Amino acid sequence: MLVQAYLFFDGRCEEAIDFYKKTLGAQVEMLMHFKDNPDPNGCPPGMGDYVMHASIRVGETSIMMSDGYSKGEPKFDGFSLSITVPSEADADRIFAALSEGGQVNAPLNKTFFSPRFGMLTDRFGVGWMVIVQQ
Repeated sequence: MLVQAYLFFDGRCEEAIDFYKKTLGAQVEMLMHFKDNPDPNGCPPGMGDYVMHASIRVGETSIMMSDGYSKGEPKFDGFSLSITVPSEADADRIFAALSEGGQVNAPLNKTFFSPRFGMLTDRFGVGWMVIVQQ
């Protein structure tokens, strides 16, 4: 069994993909626009250039994403994505990059469970926890 995150960006999916490529070194595994759907009824009016489905790989993890039906601002409430890195330098770099244009919720600090841990919300509203493996 496999459980994966599927994020809906309400019209900002390609922007998010580019951001995660730059900040996390994400690799695009798959990207399909609504207009590329082989079902002639599968493209809602005005949605042709929006992302129907995408998958990116960050390290060992695939994250699926879409623009959904772009009904408004995306909401990513009630969860965070946690990224574990091998060094404090990696944590500093990734935390700074992800928080650019976003909001720091808990700055990177030493904790009883990690030499460096912090929480942030990126520019798209996705919550992240960055932790250095102890």
